[in-house]
Amino acid sequence: MQPRNMSMSGVVDLAAVKAAQEAKAKAEQARAEAARQGGGAVSGVSPSSLVIDVDEAGFEREVLQRSTEVPVVIDFWAEWCEPCKQLSPLLEGLAREYNGRFVLAKIDVDANQMLMQQFQVQGIPAVFAVVAGQALPLFQGAAPVEQIRQTLDQLIQVGEERFGLTGVTVDPDAEGGDEQQEAPVAEIPAGPYDALLESAVEALDAGDLAGAVQAYRNVLSDDPGNTEAKLGLAQAELLQRVQGLDPQQVRKDAADRPADVAAQIAAADLDLVGGHVEDAFGRLIEAVRRTAGEDRDAARVRLLELLDVVGSDDPRVSAARTQLARVLF
Repeated sequence: MQPRNMSMSGVVDLAAVKAAQEAKAKAEQARAEAARQGGGAVSGVSPSSLVIDVDEAGFEREVLQRSTEVPVVIDFWAEWCEPCKQLSPLLEGLAREYNGRFVLAKIDVDANQMLMQQFQVQGIPAVFAVVAGQALPLFQGAAPVEQIRQTLDQLIQVGEERFGLTGVTVDPDAEGGDEQQEAPVAEIPAGPYDALLESAVEALDAGDLAGAVQAYRNVLSDDPGNTEAKLGLAQAELLQRVQGLDPQQVRKDAADRPADVAAQIAAADLDLVGGHVEDAFGRLIEAVRRTAGEDRDAARVRLLELLDVVGSDDPRVSAARTQLARVLF
């Protein structure tokens, strides 16, 4: 159960990350779009699952695995700790306020001494985060709420920009019982981008990849968080990239020039279009592992694009995100 893949040096320098207002807006738009597409009945986690008690036995499942989908903030506390009694309710309130952009895991240090040692906790309250399997310290002791908000905003932006984590969808009716399931759902009017999205789908069906790409980009220019447009654009651009390629030559180039990142990226595109999902992900993760600078960033960005094409519900995507985190840090 030991979290061997953690790096206590931190995922990134949070002080160097831009203000997270843009990331917050994107996440909110993504959740709103998911609700709209679901016809008003959003499938997601219950509000109570945003704050969870974690022990050593459940740490890998509740924190490490969960962190491949959403940033997990860890509150190390104890019953006898007076500052903890002030900080813990504040963090719980923020978890509900942020509505799925992060999950709060509470760890009682008296009952989980091994976890306290693994995180090298020197005193409590202590707050850490785990993003895509990687741990980083946030702060120790009580802190002003605005400072905590800034730290959380920066953490959320790291998760979204570096690993594509947009949080989880919260279903307020998940704990409401069966009675609420019978309530009628009001018909949701067509959104402002429905016509553009429909035209993009029609262009794809007609083989007009350039037209589909432009239609999706038109939506995203006004609504950067539109999840349907983001997924559609990733798919259309992938098909556009492989159109006209000579598969045999691309694969030969990749085999002959393993250090050529452009060749590996082209081969990964073909892998994915051909249904070889794990091969595509593995090829790019290996390219990230053995390169640096612009080459490494190119491989990382293409991997994130292909992860978007497959979708976050696929377990291979979660596995690839974890592997990417391991080679990056």
